[in-house]
Amino acid sequence: MNLYIRLLLLFFKIKRNKQYQNLLDTIDIDYKALPTDCDINLHLTNSRYLAMMDLSRTWMTERVGLLKQIMKRRWFPIVNATAITYIRDIKPMQRYTISTRLVGWDHKYFYIEQKFHSERGLHAIAFVRGVFKSKKGIISIEEMLEVAGFDGQTPILPSEVMHWKEMLEQKKLSNLP
Repeated sequence: MNLYIRLLLLFFKIKRNKQYQNLLDTIDIDYKALPTDCDINLHLTNSRYLAMMDLSRTWMTERVGLLKQIMKRRWFPIVNATAITYIRDIKPMQRYTISTRLVGWDHKYFYIEQKFHSERGLHAIAFVRGVFKSKKGIISIEEMLEVAGFDGQTPILPSEVMHWKEMLEQKKLSNLP
C-alpha cells in the first residue's frame, strides 16, 4: 500500500517540477525506509530496492523532460534485465538517496545506473537495461534520442556494463534449445 502512496506523492512532485536536467545528468531523489519497507532482519527488503528504483527512474524521466512526451505518445518502459549488488543495509527510518543516470545505449537498449547512498555510504548499486515500447513495438534508440532532443556524443558504456551485456548474451545463448 505504501508504494501507491509514494507513487501518488511522486506524481505531485512531478506536477510541481519546473527544473530540468540534461539527459546524461545524474538525477537524485530522497527517500526514508519506512518500517513497512523492511523485513524481519530489520533492513530494507530486497524487493523494495527494485520498487524504489522504478519510482526513481520515473523521476529521472521527468527531470530530463521526457515524461510528458512519453505519455503523449503512449510509450511505456520495459525493463529487460537488472543486476544489483547490495553493499550495506538500509535500516528502518533511515534516509537515503537514489542517484539515477543514463550511462549509455546500444542498438536496442538503454543502460541505467542506480546507486543507493546515505550519510553511511554506498548501500547498493544496480544496472538496469530497458526499452520503450508502444502498441506498434519497440521504440528505436534514434527516435527516443530525437524526442529527448539529444544531439551529443554517444557515451561509451562502462566496462562493468559491457561485461554484464556479455553475460546476458551468454545466458541467452546457453539456454536456447
